[in-house]
Formats: sequence, structure tokens, C-alpha cells
Amino acid sequence: MGDHRRSLRPLRQLGHHVPRRQSRPLAKGDGTTTRPYRPGYELVAEQLLGYIAEQGLRPGARLPTEAGLAEILGTSRNVTREAVKVLAALGRLSVRRGAGIFVADSPGGLADDETGHFQPTSMEHVLMLLDYRSLIEAETARRAAGQAAPIEVRNIQKGAERSLDAGREGDADTFAVADQLFHNAVGIAAHNIFLRSSVTNVRRLAAQSDVLLFHGDTPGSLEVAGRQHVAIADAIAAGDADRAAALMTEHIATTRQQFERRIRDRLFSVGARAADPAASAAPDTTTGTDAVGATPEPTLPVTSAS
Repeated sequence: MGDHRRSLRPLRQLGHHVPRRQSRPLAKGDGTTTRPYRPGYELVAEQLLGYIAEQGLRPGARLPTEAGLAEILGTSRNVTREAVKVLAALGRLSVRRGAGIFVADSPGGLADDETGHFQPTSMEHVLMLLDYRSLIEAETARRAAGQAAPIEVRNIQKGAERSLDAGREGDADTFAVADQLFHNAVGIAAHNIFLRSSVTNVRRLAAQSDVLLFHGDTPGSLEVAGRQHVAIADAIAAGDADRAAALMTEHIATTRQQFERRIRDRLFSVGARAADPAASAAPDTTTGTDAVGATPEPTLPVTSAS
């Protein structure tokens, strides 16, 4: 299992005590741009996933206790506890009362070492995932345009129209439900269980990135995404396979741009905080992950404009 005492990067240097969603002005030429500070539990969750990958831990492997993980990661036990809760909600860890913390089995059957160690906040991993998603979902849309039954077309249109309505209202929660309905309906209409399974699994992984990178924010225009859904649905309804595939590719490209921007912002924020002695030296007086109290339960449906 490897040496559990091996230290990664001590997270105290990254200022995990900073309140959730708090922003501080960082000069970028005009002095008006602000970058968000990431919640402490999010930083620790990222480091914990890195630790699991580095140690080569497989599903079912037992992790050290919260106190042991806190020592390994160089952070507090309270922040570690919240990070474990988040990763358990995302399906990456399993916490068994009286037994301990374990690497969870993948609900999508992704048992391969590489995909099992997917890093939701890694630019490299996220971009590879979106590249794969573009290939899979474009082909799924192409096949749906040629094979969808009338009731399947109606389900696709229903999901698309609901996502557009939610996007116009700026209702991220309702959009997330409609977004999932739309993409699942396209997968079903392709009439290929392997394509459908691939779409489900890749979106499950994307949802992990969404929670850790966006945590409730709306990174892009939901209305634009809704309009893209409607255009794809119209192409499928018209039986235009090439157009449906092209529009789906464009849709995933929009999502890719959102993730790229957010990851760049994250890296900028971490770098700026490491250079700010005041941020890293301030005492951690909270009892949880940050100054606003307990960590909210993450919402698993994708809330980015996807």
C-alpha cells in the first residue's frame, strides 16, 4: 500500500483557512480583477485523491484514519473530515462506521487503474475527459438522429426545452436536472448500450470536476447551453446526423472552455495565495473547513453549462 507517512505538499502553505467563496483583489494590470479563494476542504480533497493515485490504492483499499490523513497531508483533522465527506458524496471514498475509510468501488464499473485514479481538478485529466466526451457524445448524437423512435425524440426535445427554460430563469438546479435528462435521452436514442454506458460514466466523472471546481457557481451561460440543446434536439428530430454530431461537438467545446477557464483561475489563485504571507500565516480559528461553518453537501448533477 505504500508509505502512508509520506508527505505531499503541506496544505497550510496554501491557506486552507480562507472562507468559502471569499475573494481578494489581485492586481492584473487594471487592478479590478478578483480571483476566488478555494475552500480548504476542496484543496484537501484534491490532495487526498492525488495521494490515493500516488500510492496506487485500488477500490476496497483501506486508508489511514482522519487523524492519520491529516498528518500525511499537513492539514487539520476538521478540514480532512470535511474533505472525506465530500469525496464520499462524490463516490470516490466509502466511510464505514466502525471500520474506517476505504477507496470506493466505481459505480460505473471503471475498474481500470488510470480511470479509477481520475483527478477531477487536474487540467490534463479534465481536458482528456472532455476530449473523450466529445468523441463519444458526438457519435451518440449522430446515431440518435438516424435511429431515434418518435417517443425518444420527444424525450430529447423535452429535456432540451426544459434546460432552455431553466437557463433563461438562471435556475442552475433545474437546469442540472434537465441537462441530465437531455443527455441521457440522447444516449438512449442511440440504441447502443455501450455508447449509453460510456456517456453515463464520462458524465459521472465530469460531475466530480464540476463539484470541486465550480461548487455551486454558474461558470457559463445556462441559456446558451439550453439553446445548444434545442439545436441538437432539432437536428436529431430532422434526422440530420451530420448536423447533430457537429452541434454536439460544439456544445462540448463550450463546456471545455468553461473548465479551462476555471482551472486557470484556480491555479492563479493558489499561486497568488502562496505568495501572500498574510494569507498563509493567519490562524485557523474555525471548527470546520472555513469561517462560514460546515461544508455544504455537494450537488452531484452537473451544474456547469454542459
